[in-house]
Amino acid sequence: MKVKKLLGYILSPIHYLMFGLFLVIFHPIQWLSLKFGGYAGHKLSVDIMNFFLVATYYIVGCRVQFKNEYDLPIGRPLIFVANHQSMYDVSPLIWFLRRYHVKFVSKIELTKGIPSISFNLKYGGAANIDRKDPKQSIAEILKLAKRMKENNWSAGIFPEGTRSKDGCMKPFILGGVTTILKRAPNALVVPIAIENSWKLTRYGKYPLSFGEHMKLTVLKPVDAAGLSPDEVILQAEKQIREFIA
Repeated sequence: MKVKKLLGYILSPIHYLMFGLFLVIFHPIQWLSLKFGGYAGHKLSVDIMNFFLVATYYIVGCRVQFKNEYDLPIGRPLIFVANHQSMYDVSPLIWFLRRYHVKFVSKIELTKGIPSISFNLKYGGAANIDRKDPKQSIAEILKLAKRMKENNWSAGIFPEGTRSKDGCMKPFILGGVTTILKRAPNALVVPIAIENSWKLTRYGKYPLSFGEHMKLTVLKPVDAAGLSPDEVILQAEKQIREFIA
């Protein structure tokens, strides 16, 4: 543990420098891509950016492993639900799931002041919710469900509502996912178990822990046919909880 922390002190500044640099570089690239390439151009720039962001994890010795043994459909809306352990969960999900056009449900606070990230949340199709305003939150999620149906996009949701900083899952909050399922009943719910992401930030933002092994595993999809929205989400939660136990 002492070695992990020591190397973290040395290498974390380099990681943060490169992470921030890519965010700054890709901000104007996103703008240009959206202006001249429309949705497809913008999405490509976001995918490439997240490839480079994930690459910065390796600066602090963090290996990222993604495993999917299921043949997920392309022409059908998917709802990816995952446990949430740190800010480092998002970029690997965007990169490894890029073919599914995943749009995240995110806090509205993130739409301001963060290079690249705020731009993507504003213009990339995400649902940006105000947790203090239930009506606005529901309206945003309904808009996302509509976009999913119209474009065969997918949604990415962390139903815990906040990060579990010690790796212990919190109960899923059902509202957001069930709202989407009611508007897009043909959507397939796909659980994803995230492991060891929390260990990167076990000492806080600085230093990052060196040499961790982050794993993202796609679990058995849950078809909503014949089940209530709540039952679907509870099945997904159970799978994730049992996998990371």
